[in-house]
Amino acid sequence: MSNTPHTLHEEFPAEVEKISALKVANAHFARLLDEYDAVNDQVHRAEARVDAVTEDHEAELRRKRSHLKDEIARMLRAA
Repeated sequence: MSNTPHTLHEEFPAEVEKISALKVANAHFARLLDEYDAVNDQVHRAEARVDAVTEDHEAELRRKRSHLKDEIARMLRAA
């Protein structure tokens, strides 16, 4: 457990401009970004023990974040 916020700009530093452009041009991509940010915030709050969640729920949140990140990365590669 790292308790490090995994913002997309930190995860994809070379793709910042592409992320911004896709966010404006592609509604699905924009929704993925919003969902990633929401889940990432939940993970960070759980890891920091701000929100009390079970270990299973925290693990599920991390899996969801990973899945979203993979989908975002796929779309960035295709763009």
